[in-house]
Amino acid sequence: MTNDPASIAAALRTLAVYAACCVLAIVLGVMMTDPLTYSSLGFVAVLCAVMCIPILMRWHHPLMIVFWNTPIYAFFVKGDPKFCLVVIVISLVISIVDQTLNQRRFIKAPEIAYPLLFLIGVIAITAKMTGGIGLHAFGSDVQGGKKYVFLVAGILGYFAMVARRIPPEKARMYVSLYCFGGALGFIGDFASIAPGFMHPIFWFIPPYSVNDSFDVGTTRLVGTSWAAVAFITGLIALYGMRGIFMTSKLWRPVLFFIALCLVFLGGFRSALIMVGMIVTIQFFLEGMHRTRLMPFFIICVLAGLGGTMVLASKLPFTAQRTLAFLPESMIHLSTDARLAAQSSTDWRLQMWQALLPQIPQHLLVGKGYAISSADALAMGTDTAFKSADAADQGLAISSDFHSGPLSVVIPFGIWGCLAFLWFTYVSLRVVYRNYRYGPPELRTINAFIFNFYMVSMISFYFIAGGLADGMIGFCGLLGLSICINNGVCRAPVRSMKNIVFKRNIVKTIKPQPAFQRGNPGTQPM
Repeated sequence: MTNDPASIAAALRTLAVYAACCVLAIVLGVMMTDPLTYSSLGFVAVLCAVMCIPILMRWHHPLMIVFWNTPIYAFFVKGDPKFCLVVIVISLVISIVDQTLNQRRFIKAPEIAYPLLFLIGVIAITAKMTGGIGLHAFGSDVQGGKKYVFLVAGILGYFAMVARRIPPEKARMYVSLYCFGGALGFIGDFASIAPGFMHPIFWFIPPYSVNDSFDVGTTRLVGTSWAAVAFITGLIALYGMRGIFMTSKLWRPVLFFIALCLVFLGGFRSALIMVGMIVTIQFFLEGMHRTRLMPFFIICVLAGLGGTMVLASKLPFTAQRTLAFLPESMIHLSTDARLAAQSSTDWRLQMWQALLPQIPQHLLVGKGYAISSADALAMGTDTAFKSADAADQGLAISSDFHSGPLSVVIPFGIWGCLAFLWFTYVSLRVVYRNYRYGPPELRTINAFIFNFYMVSMISFYFIAGGLADGMIGFCGLLGLSICINNGVCRAPVRSMKNIVFKRNIVKTIKPQPAFQRGNPGTQPM
């Protein structure tokens, strides 16, 4: 025995920790008798969160960026939200507490904050006037609240993102991790052929399809296609086009072309169009059209088009469907691929035409996302894409219009349109300013963010988009741009004193004869 007070205090602390661990072990053992209930999963999640508090306090901001685009879902939370939404809320709370205690401030960008706050106000008023935010997972008779959660969480994610500055030397790594997170999406395509011991993985990354058939080239691998797009954008963010193609490291262009081939496995025309726009715009933004690579780029494009035109009809079904946006006079594809692509286009056009008459009645007060019980019963699996009235399709009722403008005007009316147009203008202006006037060492990464953001906006307005899902992507890229540049970069201001001084010098210099300007030893003949 010892009478040392320090030793006694240490022993008491050890005993207290041991007692707490025993109590937690007993409670956890009782809860695990029925491990798949929400109460058991929630308790384990809270316990893990408490144990991870030191890690979250230190790394919550980088973890939020890493998980931003990952297809991981928090299956232990009711409603199965994306894990990134949970991390966004945790990071924002920690940032607010840290800013309050340490008297720090978020990175200032009022030109972005004002339209986002206005949009949140429009969302709140619309939800209040159209049935509230109903969460069916929590027992509500009204459904559709999940879209409100996604939309508001995406906006709040911007404020969580700009809570801390990203050091310039780590900017490339952070942006590439933001993009590479989406590359995990390929896992969901292999649920039907995965061995039994891997099935717990699909609790976190749900399968994209419940179809048991798996035939590469025929089965549309949704996750693999978009994972390849994420991998390509991550490569460009990490190395730039110059770092990929103008380098002695051949594995970089090899990985790029492998990922480009994987894009064709999903059968999405929009995926190939987005990759083409991103690569082409980045090529010119980095000034590679003024290098020796420009002739090689033109030859590769012409060779690719020529080879595609010759071999298109022999390509797998998914690849032909991906190329179906090209006119039939230019490229010959199988009838099945053309019909599959055309039926998707016709379905969208029919739904949009049926929804256009609804716009005037929702201009002042938007429709919102609330879905009544009667509408929910009509949203059977057989009515998701087919219905007597295209406006009564399941996707139309749930506001999945596959059209960015319709996803704004019908749920939130004219006020939502004004808020989003305001946000579109100022956000494009901000990412352009950071590209145009940002630090020289960040020019490549700022060019990529400007490029990716502009292509995302084009896709939202003219290809396929949705406000609830798209807002989190817009706010993520915008937040990264502001964090990396520590705000919004401005054009350099020239001093008026220097301008006046230079003008006075120009006025005092008198024009001299031609023989006196140049070599003093030269005299006229």
